[in-house]
Amino acid sequence: MKNKVTTPKIKLRKGDLVKVIAGDSKGQQGTVLSVLISKSRILVEGVNLVSKHTKPNAANPNGGIIKKEAALHISNVALVDPKTGATTRVGRKLNADGKLVRVSKKSGEEIK
Repeated sequence: MKNKVTTPKIKLRKGDLVKVIAGDSKGQQGTVLSVLISKSRILVEGVNLVSKHTKPNAANPNGGIIKKEAALHISNVALVDPKTGATTRVGRKLNADGKLVRVSKKSGEEIK
């Protein structure tokens, strides 16, 4: 029997407000631009900026150096609680309609 490689359940989504808790960008906050599930990485707006050298092309006739976001590992970011503004872990609960929703572990508040 082959070993089955499973990807962990990713609790963050596009549009969430997150705070970087480890690495060079520690302490910075931003919204999630995209989640790369297969690599367990996340792209956060304005965080972990890298310099990319570009050749001249039709869109950018001069070329030059542009700053763009690089992906962070998902373990290096934490969700910001919508109620308190502190970082929190994410749980899942059935709401009144019987739908499974994400909730903040600290405040118990539902995450939109």
